[in-house]
Amino acid sequence: MDKKLKVGIIGATGMVGQRFVSLLHDHPWFDVVAVAASARSAGKPYAEAVEGRWTQSIAVPERIGALTVADAADVGRVSSQVDFVFCAVDLDKEATKKLEEDYARAETPVVSNNSAHRWTPDVPMVIPEINPEHLGIIPAQRRRLGTRAGFIAVKPNCSIQSYVPALHPLLEFAPQQVVACTYQAISGAGRTFESWPEMIDNVIPFIKGEEEKSEKEPLKVWGKIKDGVIANAVGPEITSQCIRVPVSDGHLAAVFVSFATKPAKETILELWTEFEAKPQQLGLPSAPKQFLKYLEDDSRPQTKLDRDYENGMGVTIGRLREDSIYDYKFVCLSHNTLRGAAGGGVLTAELLRAEGYLTAK
Repeated sequence: MDKKLKVGIIGATGMVGQRFVSLLHDHPWFDVVAVAASARSAGKPYAEAVEGRWTQSIAVPERIGALTVADAADVGRVSSQVDFVFCAVDLDKEATKKLEEDYARAETPVVSNNSAHRWTPDVPMVIPEINPEHLGIIPAQRRRLGTRAGFIAVKPNCSIQSYVPALHPLLEFAPQQVVACTYQAISGAGRTFESWPEMIDNVIPFIKGEEEKSEKEPLKVWGKIKDGVIANAVGPEITSQCIRVPVSDGHLAAVFVSFATKPAKETILELWTEFEAKPQQLGLPSAPKQFLKYLEDDSRPQTKLDRDYENGMGVTIGRLREDSIYDYKFVCLSHNTLRGAAGGGVLTAELLRAEGYLTAK
């Protein structure tokens, strides 16, 4: 890319916003020129606004740390500085929907980490390796919004991004029923062990709203564009349990699946190993070279050992074996704040730029 696009981060002081900062401070295609948050942080240098609550492994990047935090509600001011924004705000659903649409109507594309627009029928919910064709709904969304350049694209819930990539190469065998039990890190709740000591030596068998997202969102991801909206896939039938576990980062899933046509185990392993998609073909900067990796060791994947595979953007899989009730069962792992949150958002933005949907104003 000849010229970097100017980027804003909305919700920049939160955990996901901080992850966006850490990923984008030296990005080859994008240049962070604006950070925005709530009115409480507005007017402060970014480094001051996150002092005492910076959660990333690197120091606050000096140049971004010097930026003055804008009020996220000042859509006109932020939009005038940027070509597009990443959004990771901590607001209720209706307030988030309005804010993101306000930016889009101001001709500022929004790449959202939030859930508010995941079920808006003309908003693409993208895992770049799985449904890049859903970006084709953007012209219909622009017509609805009355915009020339503005639109919203979202990433799915972090809980599905370990097991949906593993199932995707197997769709030709028509998965019928899927059980997915996810064991989810505390960073998925925006927390650390310092801020959530109750999670030490503890498991909580409930995450509000998570199971519905885990069961329904894959059907939109696997859906088709029809008559200006994304029509959900009719299957497979998915049931899930989502459990919070005392892990800092990384969502692990135990998956059981039955197929209309049962594939051989060797076929599954071959499809996982050879899977390549548009981000790899385009050589996008954040794309993992190998998206899916099967680990032969029965004790893998392990959250601590494997969550950073391919800089946290790949998915590791293990323990594939036949099941006594379903056809197969296996375990898979993804990094929830990289692949599942900010990293997935950055990769989506790279795909949007490569496909011509993000351009300089």
